[in-house]
Amino acid sequence: MSIKIKDLAKQLNLSVATISKALNDSHEISPETKQRVFDLAKKLNYTPNPYASSLRNRSSKTIAVVLPEVADSFFSLAINGIESVAHDKGYHVLIYLTHESFEREEAILKEFQSGRVDGILISVSGETCNSDHIKEVIAAGMPLVFFDRVCEDVETAKIITDDFESSYNATCHLLKAGCKKIAYLSTSAALSINNKRKEGYMQALADNGVKNTSRIISCTSDNEGNYKIIRDLLKKKDRPDGLIASVEKLTTPIYLACEDLKLSIPREIKVVSFTNLPAAMILTPTLTTVTQPAFEMGKAAAVVLFKSLEKRNYNLKKEITIIPSVLTIRNSAT
Repeated sequence: MSIKIKDLAKQLNLSVATISKALNDSHEISPETKQRVFDLAKKLNYTPNPYASSLRNRSSKTIAVVLPEVADSFFSLAINGIESVAHDKGYHVLIYLTHESFEREEAILKEFQSGRVDGILISVSGETCNSDHIKEVIAAGMPLVFFDRVCEDVETAKIITDDFESSYNATCHLLKAGCKKIAYLSTSAALSINNKRKEGYMQALADNGVKNTSRIISCTSDNEGNYKIIRDLLKKKDRPDGLIASVEKLTTPIYLACEDLKLSIPREIKVVSFTNLPAAMILTPTLTTVTQPAFEMGKAAAVVLFKSLEKRNYNLKKEITIIPSVLTIRNSAT
């Protein structure tokens, strides 16, 4: 079995980045730590991959975009933003889909260490709760930029929206519209964006003197399963009079469940969804949305990545960009 940097890191209780810097004799690492790393590397017969290293010193004129899915309109628009920059720079864009799988994401990033691409833009999967695979790629010298879904503990550029504020404002709007029992439809607990949206919802309730945190409903990535969860919720005697869908894919199950149960939107239940869905304006009733600036986020992420590619010592750690989302009031929440 070949020994990898993360194996050394685990045994020495050090980060992958520290191991990589020590092996490269970085001035940032103390002589004592370097010696510990060198000694263990020798003991375990660790040898770096010179082929991968040489490839990283060349330019493939290609960047990778790692996404959980493309069915979501946000990611489709973000890709357009990314390609608008890459095309001007004379680069190709390779799209990799994780399908919300941590294992697929880990395998994809492992491939990149062979030098297949020059840089990475990534929005992590719903299962990603460990960032070692991402830290290892960065430690190997690959520039990487997060957009939308990020790992908070990884020090690199992040292009995000203020998910807390967006959810807070959406919840406050429903309260002002007369809702007393608002449910928040949650997704992956591993995603920081979901947790921040949930926190914004809870803070808005608290600031308005409403105590109903039990109305946080856990949904899944399965449409049929989500339909059943939402339908069962709306069949209850103490059903909510307002719903916040934390992701776009929950919009269709909400509308279908309300139609099947003969619940009138917005008279009996008001709905707000985080979505970039163009059809929001033609749904019946038209859908109130929190819209992320997807194209702008994709473009901003690509601009930052290319700064790193063009300037060898560019510090990606300092690049945290927050682009505001927009709450658009339509008939579903009036």
